[in-house]
Amino acid sequence: QVQLGESGGGLVQIGGSLRLSCTASGRTFSGYTMGWFRQAPGKGREFVGYSSWRGGRPYYAESVKGRFTISRAIGDNTMYLQMNSLKPEDSAVYYCAASIQTYPDAESQYHHWGQGTQVTVSS
Repeated sequence: QVQLGESGGGLVQIGGSLRLSCTASGRTFSGYTMGWFRQAPGKGREFVGYSSWRGGRPYYAESVKGRFTISRAIGDNTMYLQMNSLKPEDSAVYYCAASIQTYPDAESQYHHWGQGTQVTVSS
């Protein structure tokens, strides 16, 4: 069982940056593809990106490509989401999630979730 926890959310101005962290309790992320999702008020959960257990470059949704970067810490028990050039439409609760699948880009493909952290982008 993977228990996940996110941190690093907050209030940031348009064009600013934030770095979110996702940590695993009791084990590393080894063998799991780690993903980020977000959910804005009144909307469904939206895929942001993932770092596959197989390695290689992370994969991103078009809406964040070039602005967001996913990375894993050495030791593979922390994952980061570096968010730059933030826009108001990036405001949402951000979730990290774990999947045993190789290239999962759908919510249903993830079976372990954190509690989420709020990101608000304002002027």
